[in-house]
Amino acid sequence: MFLEERQEIILNMLARDGKVRVRDLSEKFKVTEDCIRKDLGALEKKGKLKRTYGGAVRIRENSHMLEVSKHRNTDVEAKQRIAQAAVKLIHERDMVFLDISTSNLAIAELLVKMDQDITVVTNMIDILVVLARNPKIRVVFAGGKINKSRDGFWGGMTLDFISRLKPDIAFVGAVGVDVKENSVSTYDIDDGINKAAIIRHSKKAYVVAEARKLSTDGNYNYTTLDTLSGLITDTLPAQDIQEAADSYGVEIILP
Repeated sequence: MFLEERQEIILNMLARDGKVRVRDLSEKFKVTEDCIRKDLGALEKKGKLKRTYGGAVRIRENSHMLEVSKHRNTDVEAKQRIAQAAVKLIHERDMVFLDISTSNLAIAELLVKMDQDITVVTNMIDILVVLARNPKIRVVFAGGKINKSRDGFWGGMTLDFISRLKPDIAFVGAVGVDVKENSVSTYDIDDGINKAAIIRHSKKAYVVAEARKLSTDGNYNYTTLDTLSGLITDTLPAQDIQEAADSYGVEIILP
């Protein structure tokens, strides 16, 4: 087997399992452990993995997709599946908070077609526009300072408004969810402060995140998983992630 082929297989194993061990790779490829260490060193220099004692782990991505409007058309099916799972948790006469998130926009697009007597609070403009089409839904808008991508509001006024609410249930978006490190992240600090406040003041709070976000990171950790009622995603994650979530008492909710 060529060196390039071996390294490609190592990367595929990392993508599937999240980590590899030198001893296991040595036995698999029937080469010395020193040879495998050189492979891992070369791949680390290329930014493909991070070496650890006895092996290597997958590098979590940071895609820097700052503007919600630029990725509302990505992972559409996954977001629809998340929305289907989320709306099942909403009860008649609930106050629901939907923050700035394209997964939450998918939730709004389902809610507007339903005949539930609910109140929805949001700080995302597109969600306001969608829900305005259903007069049975009471819509409350959390205004303030418009954000950088101009798709919603945050800042002191928004935060003050959030602090006065007691939503029955909230759904908050995320850029990254690191289950093993017990962290949920976003890009902008102001956005993260809002999300943390929504979680803190809601009776139940769920993070909505496509499965791919379980291997990506933002720049600002705004909460820990053990503060949440659950994590709503579109497909069942790997066994080690399920076990880590269970250790924090976090329910993984699927469609």
